[in-house]
Amino acid sequence: MNFRTLGKTNMKISEVSFGTWAIGGDWGNVQTTDAVEALKHAIDQGVNFFDTADVYGGGRSEEIIGQVLKERSERIYVATKFCRSGDISDPKTYSYEQVKEYAEASLKRLKQDAIDLYQIHCPPTEILKDGEVFHTLDRLQKEGLIRNYGVSVESVEEGHICIEHENVASLQVIFNIFRQKPLDSLFKEALKKNVGIIVRLPLASGLLTGKYTASSTFEENDHRNFNRDGQAFNVGETFAGLPFEKAVELSDELKWIADGRGSMTSAALRWILDQPEVSCVIPGFKNVKQVDGNLEAIDTPSFSEEELKKLSQFYKSDIVQHIRGKY
Repeated sequence: MNFRTLGKTNMKISEVSFGTWAIGGDWGNVQTTDAVEALKHAIDQGVNFFDTADVYGGGRSEEIIGQVLKERSERIYVATKFCRSGDISDPKTYSYEQVKEYAEASLKRLKQDAIDLYQIHCPPTEILKDGEVFHTLDRLQKEGLIRNYGVSVESVEEGHICIEHENVASLQVIFNIFRQKPLDSLFKEALKKNVGIIVRLPLASGLLTGKYTASSTFEENDHRNFNRDGQAFNVGETFAGLPFEKAVELSDELKWIADGRGSMTSAALRWILDQPEVSCVIPGFKNVKQVDGNLEAIDTPSFSEEELKKLSQFYKSDIVQHIRGKY
């Protein structure tokens, strides 16, 4: 395993870490026993950073992580998120009293005494512009309830707003071969300000595994079914904002990236890890097999300059025009 420092924190985290939305809910059914086994296996392979949120499965994801961590002696870092269990447009949701209540509830589920990284969970742009929530987090950090804080954002604009606040330690962004916009300016500015970059949805909801066809279907409780056109939340969180059938067509045109790299999955993750500003990538998982498949990216060959130019051009000429939602 390779490790990278997360921004201005003192946390050296595994470059391939894991997101736990899938084991909490909204990605189809997952047995708790499978989730626990997969988490333990990931830790055995050297993974020391997991991202979750209080709303993943209504707290189920945090509880599963807490169950595993109480049995481990390794130093494992946990990032969780808040605000989406309330009214995300109401300033009261970001008040000191309310955020402290959210944090204490997460800590109880995680069985921890402090949150390693507490992230605002994709709030409206107006909340970030107002900035009061950052003062709330400063206060909780001084009290020791949280060790560091960051923001999970939907758009590049929101990322730029956040990194102007000096205590923001990290940004969590959607970034993959289908969503390359952060390369234009956000990553460079984040690096200058020593803000870590956590990459979510690196496989564009599974599209960049190359395993789907236009006729693929998903379970009723899978957001790839109920949010594919933004019916439940920002459409950009599902299939990178691309219409599913078009996205399958585009992913088929990218199958060449697997040549000499084992699989599209490892190649897509390698492309992200080749960006020096990235602190870690957090693909999801449901079982041990998926954990191992994602970890193969660590030893996957990098892309040549010619290949990188080809992917950049493909993004500009064939992908951008189809992206929907905030980005």
